[in-house]
Amino acid sequence: MLSDIEIAQAARIKPIKEIAASIGIDEKYLELYGNYKAKVQLEILDELKDKPNGKYIDVTAITPTPLGEGKTVTTIGLSQALNRIGKKTITAIRQPSLGPVFGIKGGAAGGGYSQVIPMEDFNLHLTGDIHAVGMAHNLLAAFIDTHLMKGNDLNIDPFSITWNRVVDISDRVLRNIIVGLGGPANGLPRETGFDITVASEVMAILALTTSLKDLRQRLGRIVIGSTHDGKPVTAEDLKCAGAMTVLMKDAIKPNLLQTLEHGACFVHAGPFANIAHGNSSILADQIGIKLGDYLVTESGFGADMGAEKFMNIKCRYSGLVPNAVVIVCTVRALKMHGGGFVFIPGQPVDREAMNRKNVEAVKKGCENLEKMIENMKLFGLPVVVAINHFDTDTQEEIEAIREKAINAGAEDAIVSDVWLKGGAGGEELAEAVVKAAEKPSQFKFLYPLDWPIKQKIETIATKIYGADGVDYLPLAESKIELYTKQGFDKLPICMAKTHLSLSHDPSLKNRPRGFRVPIRDIRASVGAGFLYPLLGEMRTMPGLPKVPAGTKVDIDENGKIVGLF
Repeated sequence: MLSDIEIAQAARIKPIKEIAASIGIDEKYLELYGNYKAKVQLEILDELKDKPNGKYIDVTAITPTPLGEGKTVTTIGLSQALNRIGKKTITAIRQPSLGPVFGIKGGAAGGGYSQVIPMEDFNLHLTGDIHAVGMAHNLLAAFIDTHLMKGNDLNIDPFSITWNRVVDISDRVLRNIIVGLGGPANGLPRETGFDITVASEVMAILALTTSLKDLRQRLGRIVIGSTHDGKPVTAEDLKCAGAMTVLMKDAIKPNLLQTLEHGACFVHAGPFANIAHGNSSILADQIGIKLGDYLVTESGFGADMGAEKFMNIKCRYSGLVPNAVVIVCTVRALKMHGGGFVFIPGQPVDREAMNRKNVEAVKKGCENLEKMIENMKLFGLPVVVAINHFDTDTQEEIEAIREKAINAGAEDAIVSDVWLKGGAGGEELAEAVVKAAEKPSQFKFLYPLDWPIKQKIETIATKIYGADGVDYLPLAESKIELYTKQGFDKLPICMAKTHLSLSHDPSLKNRPRGFRVPIRDIRASVGAGFLYPLLGEMRTMPGLPKVPAGTKVDIDENGKIVGLF
């Protein structure tokens, strides 16, 4: 079997102009980046405003394991399958961070015969959006330290500053640093740190903005800290927001690529779902939903993470209402959640135990799947379960998943073979999604915005995670008091927690019970439009594993990239 990158490099690729024309995008709205990728100008929205919306499908997953559950593979494969059964379908997914690409995860363009191409461009720099985010973010950081050094006219309390610098590489040694060393000419010494670029509020703003004017306003509302008397200090106060917008003027335009079966795919924005809201851009969705019968998008990590934020944050700002949710699972992941085998990072997986038939472990692990179905039904949405197929799966294990899923309220549970067969391996799944999406929408938010901060946090923790309650550390208590006083308490909540558990503790697998969620800090992303509590030991800068994925990446004597995925 060919590797993912070999499949992608062997594929026939069409000029992006042809892909755009196939979904009704006039060439005048394209800004070409070579022959196979382009940005789409926002002026197209005026032309599309009177067209009806297509069906809106979100793809999410069970609690992920280090083995990978194939959520992006399913997203792309489902889109290809919908096109095969006669539904004009457009995909909208996130641009991957270079941190995971060279770290523990590798590429994120899908896999097998359900990929976005050109795969190398997708996984690397694409059109430079992430670099623009980093430049805009770090420009503001430089403005802050220069302002402190040059007299601090705004009376900023240096100890209140929450605006770190960013870099799009997983580099744990930068989490906590001291800047301004070397004497007065180099600024004032203070503690700060780095986050990964895709966790930047600027990236969240890019994903949630609805126009260039809105982008400018949101960047201006970024709060970097407080004055000594407790008033918020913004990027507008520092007179940096205009320059930040200039750096982002091209990044705001969605990128257009294609799938292996030449379906249109928007790739835009790239926030982490365990730190930020974990969804691709509103603008890509607003364009795509007008151009097709179906728009299939993807939320990061599990239905307790990116999908919850998709509903409670993204849908509030976009005004778009989803019609159905697809939850991706695998036999082997549910077997792991059910105790059939243990995966220890840095150690080889016990493949004999992983591949051995273990129906009881799968049934036990389905508690996680049942909770994810329950989570999505809290929003009033029909759920279809996609069982991403592997050769070692047995019919008994698949039937156990199907029975558990339907008993938990799923519309259906379908085996998906899109990795091996592309769209042809997902036609049954596509038919099930069409049927589910035809149901009348009963969509609702989990909480109203006028609830107090603690009530919103506790609702997510108890309803979505299954916690018994929430404990607030002193810093979190003080931030709640501060943000309520500053008028930010009406914002939605974006929980930053591990993606490896329904709880805050990555060691608690399956469906944990009897736990309480500790909130150690809360930060304000006022420009993006949410507050984000930090749960447990959650970090905003990942680290590399002992053997990074980047050790396999190289370029051969013919200039071809190898080992990317």
